[in-house]
Amino acid sequence: MKYDFDTVIDRRGTCSLKWDVAENELPMWVADMDFRTAPEITAALEKRAQHGIFGYTVIPDEWYSAYIGWWKSRHGFEIKREWLVFCTGVVPAISSAVRKLTTPGENVLVQTPVYNIFFNSIRNNGRNILESPLVYENGAYRVDFADLEEKLANPQTSLMLLCNPQNPGGVIWDRETLARIGELCRKHSVVVLSDEIHCDLTEPGAEYVPFASVSEDCRMNSVTCIAPTKAFNIAGLQTAAVYAADPTLRHRMNRALNTDEVAEPNAFAITAAVAAFTEGGAWLDELRAYIAEGRRMTADFFAEKLPEVRLVKSQATYLLWLDCSDITDNSRELAEFIRHKTGLYLSAGGVYRGNGAQFLRLNIACPHSVLMDGLERLRQGIYAYMLG
Repeated sequence: MKYDFDTVIDRRGTCSLKWDVAENELPMWVADMDFRTAPEITAALEKRAQHGIFGYTVIPDEWYSAYIGWWKSRHGFEIKREWLVFCTGVVPAISSAVRKLTTPGENVLVQTPVYNIFFNSIRNNGRNILESPLVYENGAYRVDFADLEEKLANPQTSLMLLCNPQNPGGVIWDRETLARIGELCRKHSVVVLSDEIHCDLTEPGAEYVPFASVSEDCRMNSVTCIAPTKAFNIAGLQTAAVYAADPTLRHRMNRALNTDEVAEPNAFAITAAVAAFTEGGAWLDELRAYIAEGRRMTADFFAEKLPEVRLVKSQATYLLWLDCSDITDNSRELAEFIRHKTGLYLSAGGVYRGNGAQFLRLNIACPHSVLMDGLERLRQGIYAYMLG
């Protein structure tokens, strides 16, 4: 490989949310990779830093071209220039959308288990969380369309937050599923906000489907959040975008982001995004292959040494969803026990709602040597827990 993903980098003492833990602990929870970003991005940032003046920054043509070119070449979908609006992050965009596209007391629908910060964006703004639980069978998730339509038909439901690809399950929703969601949301006048931040982190050979690419219903009744931050490990640079084909939705989102003061870039946000989408492709391809190998290593480990834990079928993200239902229905208690016993820090699945209380979430975006350390700690913790 041209790029190095095997070197273990000490992140302690860098004000890292993930690594602000005790000395003996191994954090494999939050969606933050332990790899340096693409060297092409670092070089672009160093060049920008050398200029030495970091004043107010505007959005140049290169930023629009970078997003448009990446989505057309990597995902086969053409985003129009006028659809795009800069924002400082996907989560701020979601919160802005909840405030602008709904009113207090209305329902915002989510398909659980799902990214837990969705719940914060809804609840903190005085809206109701309306869950449509995904169906879990044979180790995989699917949409319960009967339940989904019933809840979309509720006149108090005005917005649906879609996670595409899905976090924490790693599901790549197929075109037919997305088309049906788009059709039902249009039928019941519910706007879709599609969070596609994990879209570039798919298995080699697997491709996600942009929600807006599926149909007219999907395209004209949705807002999509996208960013280079997850794929290139640059979340701290606060750089993202939203796009909407419908001019009214786009205007409302533009006003929402500007009103909330999350529509202006810092001095490095544009440079990083442009470098990622114009020069980072080769690095990303090697990263995806490395993560895929980590997923295979994990599956082999469970089969050979920890058969009590089942790995949910997934083709996206670097977050593995671990079915611990044969061990417990209280994954919070299990996660706390494992952390206390072994130092391994995982995410307890209950925070994602749905059937998450029977699951743990494991972040494998780290050198393989670290991954194997984490898996061995997991094995030791699980068996100690089972012995009581």
